[in-house]
Amino acid sequence: MSNVQDGERVQGTEPKNTRHKIGIVAGDGIGNDVVAEGLKVIAATGVETELVHYDLGGERYLRDETILPDSVLEEWRALDALYFGAVGAPGVPPGVIERGLLLKMRFELDLYVNLRPFRLPEQNIDMFVVRENTEGTYAGEGGFLRKGTPYEVATQGSVNTRKGVERCIRFACELAQSRPARHLTLVHKTNVLTFAGDLWERSFNEVVSEYSELETAYNHVDAACIYFVENPQRYDVIVTDNLFGDILTDLGGAVSGGIGKAASANLNPDRTGPSMFEPVHGSAPDIAGQGIADPTAAILSAAMMLDFLGESEAAAAIQLACDSPEVANALNATTIETTAVGDAIAEAVKPPF
Repeated sequence: MSNVQDGERVQGTEPKNTRHKIGIVAGDGIGNDVVAEGLKVIAATGVETELVHYDLGGERYLRDETILPDSVLEEWRALDALYFGAVGAPGVPPGVIERGLLLKMRFELDLYVNLRPFRLPEQNIDMFVVRENTEGTYAGEGGFLRKGTPYEVATQGSVNTRKGVERCIRFACELAQSRPARHLTLVHKTNVLTFAGDLWERSFNEVVSEYSELETAYNHVDAACIYFVENPQRYDVIVTDNLFGDILTDLGGAVSGGIGKAASANLNPDRTGPSMFEPVHGSAPDIAGQGIADPTAAILSAAMMLDFLGESEAAAAIQLACDSPEVANALNATTIETTAVGDAIAEAVKPPF
């Protein structure tokens, strides 16, 4: 295993047979706890990996102000995937890590699809949200005028390109077509956001016309929030912009078993660089190192990573293990033990599948 800090490689014991080269950023807080369990489960599947560890996140920034060196970003371009825990630490100014690490990575590696599944079999919830991941209000367009005065003005624009919108919608169409329900819903706010919404609606209508077997629908984002709470079973695949997707997917986690079970993928579907996989939850520094964080979201994110890397049997085995009675018992304990949940899932996925 190799360890990389600030672009300098520290050589360790290299695995004898390498298949997938994966960059690991455990990050801060419970990120370290849950990533350890995710790696345990990957190892239990028998999938061969080479792991390259990177010391990045809020704690690293507080030590020496390192966020994401260009040299590390270049190393990442040669990897097969990136596996993240969580980043963020008390004392780091808001936006520093978000823009300097997470958004920089999304933009530079063209991770233009944020894919988040939500499953709760006992309530018949089974849906995906496809969120455009590199444009919208997170693109950084805007600024201040007369900052710090009584006449201060702040603007924050939403950047939407035809190419960016269309490729995200096309990904969602392909995903919806592969599922039994074959249903795709566009979520936006076209009645108020008449420019960005118009581009999204026109692009949606034109792209879906190529997929004759799809059933489609449109919801305003405020209505979608209501439906997520009252009737999430109505959804199969949703496609939406960056900001609305960020909000909806946190709500989706809350209505499908909790944020501790919400996995995600930041995908480069064109595979011109590595895709990144991470749990939706934050670093939760107040419980870090106590062994009580639910690692399920991180483990399910690992399953998404393996599936994207072509290890579909291992990914399916992890998903089944997470639904097993043994894991349910570990999660229903009076106090969740991080390692106990990871052990139960790892035991359930041992090959042969």
